[in-house]
Amino acid sequence: MSKGKKVVYGLFIPVVIIVAWYFYTTYSNVPDSLLPKIQNVGMAFKEMVSQGQLQNDLAVSFLRVIKGFLVSGITGIILGAMMGMSKKINALLLPTITAIRQIPVIAWIPLIILWVGIGEGSKVVIIVIAASFPVLVNTLSGFTSTPAGYIEVARLYNLNRWQTFIKVYLPHALPQMLVGLKLGLSVSWMALVASELIAASSGIGYRMNDARSLMRSDKVIVCMVVIGLTGIIMDKVISLIFEAVTPWEKVAKSEGKI
Repeated sequence: MSKGKKVVYGLFIPVVIIVAWYFYTTYSNVPDSLLPKIQNVGMAFKEMVSQGQLQNDLAVSFLRVIKGFLVSGITGIILGAMMGMSKKINALLLPTITAIRQIPVIAWIPLIILWVGIGEGSKVVIIVIAASFPVLVNTLSGFTSTPAGYIEVARLYNLNRWQTFIKVYLPHALPQMLVGLKLGLSVSWMALVASELIAASSGIGYRMNDARSLMRSDKVIVCMVVIGLTGIIMDKVISLIFEAVTPWEKVAKSEGKI
């Protein structure tokens, strides 16, 4: 399928939603507090930009995401690599990690607020808890799927653990590690917004919750659209970075090998 057709297909449902939204709010008696007109949302967007609210909230939220994502990425990769290279560490950590992973991140928020408060620290902790697991699971999968023959060759050449990690495990696991990081970034953004909705005094999630309390559904929709677009942009940027890091993956896909 050509890029032009992909764009048309991708825009079809959003256009249908916008058209339906326009006709429903124009030719029905739905209150603006429940579903505002499209032009009102546009005016709310201009108002928030002119007052600097949107830019400031996005900057605050984005900085929180970067902090949490860096910590969760490092944590997930280290734990996943250790568990993938050592059966003893895997047996020790896997049951506990599996149990903790089943707890929704929302369930952690009240406890984290009690421990850390509603400041910056709580947001970073929530992101780390939510985003570490996708990185860890994908890293672990990449390491454990390394062919046993490669590891045996490393033993024959008397490679130490670090050399085996660099020359055997890492090249094979890197694509899955990058997938985990990509998922981790997406989860980081969603977890942050969820935490800001519940306990925050700044950020895009806080702004959306504040608009809800004021019955400003137009501002709520502006925040929702901005959150979605920001997530898409972040996903595209990290995808481009990963394509640059693993150019052989693109070649293999173009040749139909993967």
